[in-house]
Amino acid sequence: MDPDNSADSKPVWQRLGWMAAIWGGSVATLGLVAWFLRLWIAP
Repeated sequence: MDPDNSADSKPVWQRLGWMAAIWGGSVATLGLVAWFLRLWIAP
């Protein structure tokens, strides 16, 4: 690993913010897919 990694220089809140945004996006996408499947199977 490179000791001058740019991810290590970013603040913790920014890294946590990205993690929360990616998690929220994945939960929303999964919810939409489940909703469309529910509409398709049992309209």
